[in-house]
Amino acid sequence: MSEQVPPYGLWPLAIVNSAVFILFAFSFFKPRSRRDWRSFGAFSAFLVALFTEMYGFPLTIYLLSGWLQSRFPGVDWFSHDAGHLPEMLFGWRANPHFGPFHFLSVLFIGGGFILISAAWRVLYEAQRRWALATTGPYARVRHPQYVGFILIMFGFLLQWPTLLTVLMFPVLVWMYVRLARHEELDALATFGDAYARYAARVPGFVPRLGRAVERST
Repeated sequence: MSEQVPPYGLWPLAIVNSAVFILFAFSFFKPRSRRDWRSFGAFSAFLVALFTEMYGFPLTIYLLSGWLQSRFPGVDWFSHDAGHLPEMLFGWRANPHFGPFHFLSVLFIGGGFILISAAWRVLYEAQRRWALATTGPYARVRHPQYVGFILIMFGFLLQWPTLLTVLMFPVLVWMYVRLARHEELDALATFGDAYARYAARVPGFVPRLGRAVERST
């Protein structure tokens, strides 16, 4: 693999990509409360860590270079394309941007942003009417925006996994679950039995298969 530009040390590119994705997510999520900002801040930290290694300094490649070179001697591990670790480890030697893991990552990332956007519209309208958000994505899961963030992070892990983001991912998922539980207590205190019935009917993070069939019976 030949490189026309330096594979790393592209700090302006790391900064620009981090800013673009963070602002893009901000435009969908629009954090208001302290909990919103906490979840958005953690997501932003994940993106900064990702793009720092993607364009700045490939810490994961340096730490694993000895093992990678011994197991896969045919790969130039300090080329930029080699950062797409799943394609490299499974023998994809063509352009990794056209590899199966990259395509899957685009689906997860795009789906996550779409879910966050759709959930925000429903939540905004419900908050304006001081009502429960129970339609659209909220008819399938109680916390679609958190699910959207998790999908985006998982998509980036498929595309460009690093040691730091792999370690951050379960911590952030745990944090989102905790934040969701606190929000549910607030919703229960505000809406009482109406929220209790909604929570009994709709799962928190993973939609039930065949839900349309259940409703029709």
